[in-house]
Formats: sequence, C-alpha cells, structure tokens
Amino acid sequence: MNVLITICARGGSKGINGKNIILLNNKPLISYTISLARQLGKQYDAEIELSTDSPEIKETAKSFGLTTEYLRPGALATDRAGKIAVINDLLQYAESKYNTSYDYLIDLDVTSPIRTSNDISEGFNLLQQDPQAFNLFSVSPAKRNPYFNMVEQNESGYYQRVKQKESFLSRQSAPEVFDMNAAFYIYRRAFFNLHPETPFTDRTLVYVMPHLCVDIDHWDDLSFIEYLLEKGLIELP
Repeated sequence: MNVLITICARGGSKGINGKNIILLNNKPLISYTISLARQLGKQYDAEIELSTDSPEIKETAKSFGLTTEYLRPGALATDRAGKIAVINDLLQYAESKYNTSYDYLIDLDVTSPIRTSNDISEGFNLLQQDPQAFNLFSVSPAKRNPYFNMVEQNESGYYQRVKQKESFLSRQSAPEVFDMNAAFYIYRRAFFNLHPETPFTDRTLVYVMPHLCVDIDHWDDLSFIEYLLEKGLIELP
C-alpha cells in the first residue's frame, strides 16, 4: 500500500493573519500537524509533502523536520482556489518526484489540530472496508439542523427553512446531519481521476469524530482551544 500524506498551508488568511504558524501553547500551529503526519508516516511508511506559497511557513515547517522544494503555484494560492485542486497539484508533484503512483492520500488540515492517529486509522479502515468508496472525511454532529432550525432567504426576500421537503417539529425527529470539521480527508487515487472540484462524490464516506474537534477560523476558536489546553481537557500531538 502506497500512501502520501499532504499538508496544505497557504500564507494568507482573512480570519487570523498568519494563522497556520500562529502560536498555540507556545508552538506554531502547523507543528501539531507535522507531528501527527510524522507518526502516520512511520505507521504507513508514507511520504509527507507540504503545499505552501509562504517562505515563512516553509522555514517554520523545516524547523520541525518537514522540508520541501515544492512551491504552490500563484493561481492556487488565492482564497478562491479550491482545496482539491491544491491537493491534486501536490499529488502530481509527489508522484513525479518519487516516480510512483499512490494508492491513498491522507490530507491533514493545519487549522483542525484536535485529532489523533487513532482517528485517522479508524477512518482509513472504514474506507478500505468499502472498495466502492472514493473518499472519506471527518465530521462532527451538527449543532444546527437544516431540516429544523436553519433558514435561508427565498426568491421573494423572505426567509424559510433550508430543507423544505418535510416538516419536523423537533430537532430530534429530523434526519441526523454533520459538520465537516476539516480534521482529515482520505482519498483513493481513483478519486482524482474523476477531476473533482469538491470532496463530494456519490460514493463518499464520513468518519464521525468521537470527541470534540475545533476548526480554527477566528480568534475565538483559538482562545477556546487554549482554554481547553489550560484546563487539561484536550491533548495535542
């Protein structure tokens, strides 16, 4: 089994400037993802590749043992560039560099550090057990439900429930839905042959995280994780 692990870390961020290398518990945020990637690299005998447009991120990654000669193309370094295109470009680079074709690709998002190697192993097992599935990503139970308490503006300018197909009087009776938490994504190589723009296919699986997971988009997310660390309620790799 040939596995590639990818870490994608763009230099720009509108929510938190320099988010990927901001300090969390006195360590750059990206260091936690590198640490987990190196654990998984040993477990799966996998190569690890970094995609970034930032020299500062490259230097920070190097200080934690991850070096790369790859530099993300400018067209893929904007806030409008899709993540799948970014990963695919790095995949093509790695396959050329190592003169190989990968069976699986594991992508670890820098901004979602509350995850364990066991999470990835269990998710990987789920994907391997279904040979028809193209990919899998991690999710958490959603706090809001589009069948019950999420609304959107309609064509007349008024607001209605997002899902109108059926009427549910309680959240508990509505279909279960999940939030994508960005902790990890696992792809079969065949996924990229579909030339997708998003991680959604008609054969996509999810791994429901059995513990808290926080994706850092804003300062309050960072403060929340720092609070959890201070209270000893979470551990990071």
